[in-house]
Amino acid sequence: MAYSNNLNANDTFANLPAIPDEIVVNDLLANELQDFNKKIIVLDDDPTGVQTVHGISVYTDWSPESIKAGFAEENSMFFILTNSRGFTAAETEQAHKEIATVIQETAEKQKKDFIIISRGDSTLRGHYPLETEVLKNTVEVYSDVTFDGEVIMPFFKEGGRFTFQNVHYVQDEKELVPAGETEFAKDRTFGYESSHLGEWAEEKSNGAFKASNAVYLSLESIRGLTIDDLVNQLMTVKDFNKVIVNAVEYVDAKVVVIALIRAMKAGKHFMFRSAAALTKIIGGVSDKGLLTKEELMKEHTGNGGLIMIGSHVKKTTEQFEALQTCNFIDFIEFNVHLVLHPDKFESEIQRVIETSERLIREGQTVAVYTKRERLDLGEDKKEEELKLSVKISNAVTSIVKHLEVRPSFIIAKGGITSSDIGTNGLSVKRATVAGQIKPGIPVWLTGNESKFPGIPYVIFPGNVGSKTTLKEVAELLHQ
Repeated sequence: MAYSNNLNANDTFANLPAIPDEIVVNDLLANELQDFNKKIIVLDDDPTGVQTVHGISVYTDWSPESIKAGFAEENSMFFILTNSRGFTAAETEQAHKEIATVIQETAEKQKKDFIIISRGDSTLRGHYPLETEVLKNTVEVYSDVTFDGEVIMPFFKEGGRFTFQNVHYVQDEKELVPAGETEFAKDRTFGYESSHLGEWAEEKSNGAFKASNAVYLSLESIRGLTIDDLVNQLMTVKDFNKVIVNAVEYVDAKVVVIALIRAMKAGKHFMFRSAAALTKIIGGVSDKGLLTKEELMKEHTGNGGLIMIGSHVKKTTEQFEALQTCNFIDFIEFNVHLVLHPDKFESEIQRVIETSERLIREGQTVAVYTKRERLDLGEDKKEEELKLSVKISNAVTSIVKHLEVRPSFIIAKGGITSSDIGTNGLSVKRATVAGQIKPGIPVWLTGNESKFPGIPYVIFPGNVGSKTTLKEVAELLHQ
């Protein structure tokens, strides 16, 4: 079903049920979290999922050593960066089988219960339902757990993603646009039509899970604090049917987490597909102000910074246009269409590396941006396009990998771009999330094993922020 009528955000929010007392909700949540003795493992399909947390570890592989280290931490939660949004379906399936197997084996050795959150895009892109189905099936094979249902919660306030009346909306300035009507729904690899989340799950599962069988947690029940009724709804879920979460404010999501924890304590088992808000709440992560320049820029080398722009969504293009008004930045276009001509492509990579190296060493901040026109091979070659996009991402990564000069900071724009630069370009095995430099825009502090230890690495999602946010971040970090 299409929901083509955009809504005025202010008018719509004013007409929703009254928000409950957040102090009361926070107390109830704290009580439930106090004895919620489960390790929370978040599988992030690109590195932007840490955009609500701080002081949390991100592991960039799923080796037994990394997962064991995550289980051993005092924190109740850790992230594993899968980068699966840049994988083929076959690669995604293999990775999630491996991850679930290692998690289950580690949990048994540690005698520790766990939950898995599959953190996906708040605009509903990604390998869904493949990822959560593989996780569910693998854990069930290697344990006595049977999953009753899957919780779907794409709410992400910082990015302007809201769900009410079971329809998911993306805020664009003052308008709320049904997700199925946005550019994200037209994604060549992960496109969809439905904005109603029950219908979306039915669509993505090719009818295996019917919208009519989903359980819907309404804003009326959530804001009326009828938590027992919400728990009763959750206790009815079976056969891996879907739980659709309505949420417009963090307090809504907190009420839902209270009900979910109570249902889990009563014996229910859930898989989770969510955006970034859920992880902050269920992980008990406190609020923290935006990061300052003083917190991040502790070394003053005189070198320029590096900005890498790979994302092609409309918001990135608008932000890039605003960035171009900064007179302290040198801009270098990377002609990625030469990927079709390997020799020319290699020469182009070397040109970009050498130019970036020289300018950064001279104290200039450099912005390397991929050619803005998309590489389009036609509708029947989506998998081939995805493979070429991986080659392009590898090339972007190699620019960072082969730098000899240490930039004063690095900003990566776009999920796949930031993942590949972090794991391959900077060789990060474990990073700590310092916090957010702007709402929804996280910063890693890289580990000692990385190419540039302790460098502030800004992971800037392609679809977050206003038109001027990228420019504002660059200005903040400019020395």
